[in-house]
Amino acid sequence: MHKLFFKKKFDQYFLKDQNIAKKIVNHLSFENYNTVVEVGPGLGILTQYLLINPYHHVFFIEIDKQLISFLKKKFLISNNKIIHNDFLKWNPEEIKLHNFAIIGNFPYKISSQILFHILKYNQYIPECIGMFQKEVAKRITSHKGKKTYGILSVLIQTFYDAKYLFTVKKKVFFPVPNVESAVISLKRKNETIYCDKNVLFKCVKTAFNQRRKKLKNSLQLFKYVPNFNKIPFLNKRAEELSVKEFIQLTREIEIKLGNDYSIIERKFVSQRNKK
Repeated sequence: MHKLFFKKKFDQYFLKDQNIAKKIVNHLSFENYNTVVEVGPGLGILTQYLLINPYHHVFFIEIDKQLISFLKKKFLISNNKIIHNDFLKWNPEEIKLHNFAIIGNFPYKISSQILFHILKYNQYIPECIGMFQKEVAKRITSHKGKKTYGILSVLIQTFYDAKYLFTVKKKVFFPVPNVESAVISLKRKNETIYCDKNVLFKCVKTAFNQRRKKLKNSLQLFKYVPNFNKIPFLNKRAEELSVKEFIQLTREIEIKLGNDYSIIERKFVSQRNKK
């Protein structure tokens, strides 16, 4: 069965273990939401457990036409509940979804991109339960001072409480991947982030692109900011700053800019054009 559907181009690894599938779905809290979007349902091993409760609304996003036909027949899913699209191009506003959880066994190759897409719409997504490559899961849940601490750690943990739930062995997939997997939980934080999201992203990415350098050297693109040298933490490296300190750093940059973010955009566009 699995061999008939496997397509290497979609980086598909089908979970086979029913107990693990049930365990993943059971981690959904349904706190303040009753809608779930499953990304890449594949052969439906998570789908079957998502559909058990009639009080929950479930949508599915699948890029593979063959799998869509299979899922419709097996689970009698209506056309308006299954979306043929690339998740990275999907906008939840297209179907007026404004409060929903994400769940999925995510393709390894695009897992970071999936996370950035979730962050793009984080105001709509209070929770995510996802299967990732174990290495990526550790990066997401890492803290300052660790080698695994980086861009994903800071940006995800700015908006979500990230928790490493459990490790998944290779043997429970078809085909068998070269790496172990892990399931993580993301629960959106309640507190307001008092800094601009786009500026934060640029600041964190720029800082970690040269993570061994002190921030006064790695944040070269921000040196035009008035009184740049008075910004706190400049004598530290990116890996030494906590999530809260990155938020504070970003806010200090904003204050010194007078909240004129267009200056930042022009500098970053200019830098991209030079590459």
